[in-house]
Amino acid sequence: MTPSFVLVLLFSASVVVSGSIEKRIVGSSACKKDRQYHVQIQAVQGGKVCGGALLNTRWLVTASHCAEQKVKVQLGLNNDVSLGTKFFSFLKGNSKKYEQQIEPKQQFTFKDESGKPHDIMLIKLNEDMPGKIPVISLPSQDCKRPELKSKVEIGGMGSKKAGQKLESSVRCASTEISACGENDKPDSKYQSDESTTMCAHKPGVEACHGDAGSAVEYDGLLHGIIVSDPVDKCANSIVMLDICHYIEWIKDTRRKN
Repeated sequence: MTPSFVLVLLFSASVVVSGSIEKRIVGSSACKKDRQYHVQIQAVQGGKVCGGALLNTRWLVTASHCAEQKVKVQLGLNNDVSLGTKFFSFLKGNSKKYEQQIEPKQQFTFKDESGKPHDIMLIKLNEDMPGKIPVISLPSQDCKRPELKSKVEIGGMGSKKAGQKLESSVRCASTEISACGENDKPDSKYQSDESTTMCAHKPGVEACHGDAGSAVEYDGLLHGIIVSDPVDKCANSIVMLDICHYIEWIKDTRRKN
């Protein structure tokens, strides 16, 4: 076998391997220094896996269906810190803060005036994160949802199907706000209507299993939470809850608890 033939075989094999690796969120790329506020949430008993977003040193936001049971929360997954800093943090005992188990009593699902739950939840951590950890900012109290065709940023660590291995790092992608279809709704367990739900669509960009709960970013601010939770295939029309509808509740819940 000639050296040139070996090179051709190696090149062909690399093409096949790289072509088979489809990063989730589909159509995404490495976040690098973006989305350092991203949080990963997993049910302690297994089964559920989601994303979330850190709002401050003590609170994060995600989709309600991502928890409602004891969960393990992993923070600082995409933080831009050196190995030396991480090691020093470990010696100080801070590493425990970056992985916490949260009981249901520290999980707060939004309920409307009729007592119906919506698919958005605040989670209070057991202890404060370090003050320098990146968080995502909320829009103003009188904010309005992004208009149709507005560019928004999404991200996550989901897998193409339930049971498959999650991404090893947070992935980022851009998509566009679009009109919702008749079937573009959260799980039937949760109340939703045109005032709370918005959608995004862009060819080649999809949210997959495990990406629910992740932040939708617009102009550098939190404007949505992904509630699409596909199991066997990824979702091209991405369903989200409009954060502007929940601003007052978010602030009241944090203040009272």
